[in-house]
Amino acid sequence: MGIGDAIRRALSSWTKKEGPHGDIVLGTRVRLARNSKDVPFPGASSKEQLQSVLDQARSFPDVLKDEGSFVFYDMAEMDALDRDMLVEKHLISPNHARHTFHRGVILRSDEDISIMVNEEDHLRIQVLFPGLQLQQAWKHASRVDDCLESKFGYAFDKERGYLTACPTNVGTGMRASVMLHLPALARVNRLREVLGTVSQFGLVVRGLYGEGSESYGNIYQLSNQVTLGHREEEMIEHLERVTKQIIQSERQAREYLSQPERRLAVEDTVYRAFGVLSFARILSTEEAMQLLSDVRLGMDLGFIHHLDKEILKELMVMIRAAHLQKIMGQNLPPEERDKLRASLVREKLNPQALKKS
Repeated sequence: MGIGDAIRRALSSWTKKEGPHGDIVLGTRVRLARNSKDVPFPGASSKEQLQSVLDQARSFPDVLKDEGSFVFYDMAEMDALDRDMLVEKHLISPNHARHTFHRGVILRSDEDISIMVNEEDHLRIQVLFPGLQLQQAWKHASRVDDCLESKFGYAFDKERGYLTACPTNVGTGMRASVMLHLPALARVNRLREVLGTVSQFGLVVRGLYGEGSESYGNIYQLSNQVTLGHREEEMIEHLERVTKQIIQSERQAREYLSQPERRLAVEDTVYRAFGVLSFARILSTEEAMQLLSDVRLGMDLGFIHHLDKEILKELMVMIRAAHLQKIMGQNLPPEERDKLRASLVREKLNPQALKKS
């Protein structure tokens, strides 16, 4: 078994499947922020109060048994690499991985559903699906929410809605987002124009890992900003409408690049990227992500046929530092990670070239 196969076994379900509009929308996330009505927000709670919430959360897998098989994990008992892997899978926040005492996470077996315990809020319920599935993700999150509310009394105000640690989450407590791959808009220099307009619609664009993170490989997260004064269904429908407009813009840019007078230049970029990824001995995360973005564009334009289209999603997780170090069973310096990353990518893209090297 190669290193790629070994890591792939641990990948989340959403990275291995392609959903609706999956050539552009890599994934959909719906997150709900909830707090106990009997305990101060985590930032104002005592250690004993935080521990009481954590202890209560240990019973949630039984509460959620109708929604699948869930397991509770105490963050303080998890290995640092395991915590970082959950960040790289988009299942917990970087902050949750760094500050572990009195914190937990609950994961469904397929990892489509995760619940952070005692992060910024007492509970952060998250559903992560492949492709554009906002309505479906919201329905699943709502069912989980209803199950937990029956056992964990929520802080709720009739006028303001759900009360949260950050004022921007007060109201529905919902953040819905889509992860977009927009290489064609980037190539025709329209990315800033298209994404620059979303703030006018009450939406925000963030990097690969959300707020405060950078974008790699032309991947961006688009999410709602406003949670107060709107129903969840309205917010979901609004985000979906804007997302479909961006999808249309990306498709138009791809059609433009496919025209005979431009096709050769795009093919050259795609096959140069494939060549580097197939034979490189050292790859940084940033370089690998950009080259993988070019290769995925080539697949979507019909230049490359022999690769699984989900390879971009798989590798954007597999090439991260924690995943690479976990498979080797030890901490690795950056230069060793760059070597291992290149070897992994070679194996996934061009196994015959790897055998000959």
